[in-house]
Amino acid sequence: MILYMTSTPGGFDRRTGLPEKLDNRNQFVDRLKNDWKDHSKGLLISSDPKNSEMNTAMAQTYLDAFNKSGLSMDSIDVLDARDEKIVEILAIYDVVILAGGHVPTENAWFHKIKLKEWIKGFRGIVIGVSAGTMNCADIVYAQPELEGESKDAGYKRFLEGLGLTDTNVIPHYDQTIDAMLDGKKLFEEITYPDSTNRAFYCLTDGAYIRKDTVTNKEMLYGESYLIADGEIGLICKNGGEFEIPTRVDVKKPVLLAAVTLTLGGLIGATITRYFIKHEE
Repeated sequence: MILYMTSTPGGFDRRTGLPEKLDNRNQFVDRLKNDWKDHSKGLLISSDPKNSEMNTAMAQTYLDAFNKSGLSMDSIDVLDARDEKIVEILAIYDVVILAGGHVPTENAWFHKIKLKEWIKGFRGIVIGVSAGTMNCADIVYAQPELEGESKDAGYKRFLEGLGLTDTNVIPHYDQTIDAMLDGKKLFEEITYPDSTNRAFYCLTDGAYIRKDTVTNKEMLYGESYLIADGEIGLICKNGGEFEIPTRVDVKKPVLLAAVTLTLGGLIGATITRYFIKHEE
């Protein structure tokens, strides 16, 4: 499986809603083409399974966007509440798109259809979009999003995900960096405290992660930040790349040193200590 975890792949005009080419910042489309099979058959897995009209329209938009971008695709089916059993024939598809939306809602839907079980052996391309990307993790960080969620004692911020990666992603960082929720600063007062003994990779739109599940190698491309143990640091600029440490080898001292030099020391000592501590 080749896994692309995006903040957003683009593909539609935000003003008109009409399909357009995918966002090729940081060579996203170029890399995707190298993994692509001509005349691919796609499946869009919805985040809002009861909203059939929206799901159908979204699938058509992506179909047009892929083809406009030079990625040959014959069709995109939809997996939502109309036919849950489609999950059982996942293997017939070449590309699976995990839609964006509300993380806990999508997570519950994925559990209902037992997607984790069915996607485990998938051999094609999986493209996560926003919430879809977040739900790829083994343990998902469901950053509070809706009013009241950060104050709700019953709201679960950590959920069982699809287990396709150990990496926790927070998308749209450039859009939400100054966001307020329930009278608090979303990042400084909510997310930073949640990062104790954890690492959250904050992707700006146009940044993405590509993982080859055969080699287990994860490469991050584009402007991104790492939040760990209440600290934040820039780890990659637009046009750059960063290899995400795995659980097997999280220290990677040479890599960390190189990145630190490249970014002029923007990765703080706390970020480096996070990786070292989690190797020991």
